[in-house]
Amino acid sequence: ILHTKEFNAVYRKLVRKRENAFIREGVLPKRFSPTEIQRYLNQTVMLESDRLLFRKISAEDFEDLADMLRDPEVMAAWEHTFSDEQIQKWIETQLTRYRDHIVGYFAVIHKESGAFIGQAGLMWSDIQEVRALEVGYMLKRRYWHNGYAGESAAALIQYAFEEIGVNKVYATIRPENEASLK
Repeated sequence: ILHTKEFNAVYRKLVRKRENAFIREGVLPKRFSPTEIQRYLNQTVMLESDRLLFRKISAEDFEDLADMLRDPEVMAAWEHTFSDEQIQKWIETQLTRYRDHIVGYFAVIHKESGAFIGQAGLMWSDIQEVRALEVGYMLKRRYWHNGYAGESAAALIQYAFEEIGVNKVYATIRPENEASLK
C-alpha cells in the first residue's frame, strides 16, 4: 500500500506523462516558459494578416464593441444583444482569458484605415467532451462580405498551430449562418 505522499508522487508522474503525450499529439498546447508567458502578457499586437491586425481588446474598445454587440443582425447567432454591463463584462472576460490562457477574442483592425472592424480569436471550449481550441469571429455588419472573416480565421488557425502548438482547431457554426459555412 502506498502512503499518501508516495501515492501523490506516483499520481503526479502519471498525470505529467499523459499531459506530455497530449502535448506531443497537439491536443494540449505546448508548455510555455515563464519568459514566453511574460512576453505574451506584455504583447498588445498578437498577429497580423495581409489586411488585418489583431490586438488585445481593451476598455477603450467599449464603443466599437457596443456598435457590434448591440446590432441584432450581428448578434443573430447569439440570439441576443448585449447591454452596457454585458459589454463591460465581455471586455473583462477577454482580459482574463489573455492572462490565464494566452488566447481570447482580439480586436480586428483594418491595417489601411485603422478601423476597428470586429473581433476574432481563439477560446478553449468543451466540444463533444473534448477540451479543444475553437476559432470564432464577429464583424461589424458594414465589413461583412469582404473576406475578413475567412482571413481572420486562417490567421488565427496558423497562430494556433505555430505559436500555441496545437494540431487541431475547431469552429462551431450555426447551419443557418450560410456565409460562415464557406
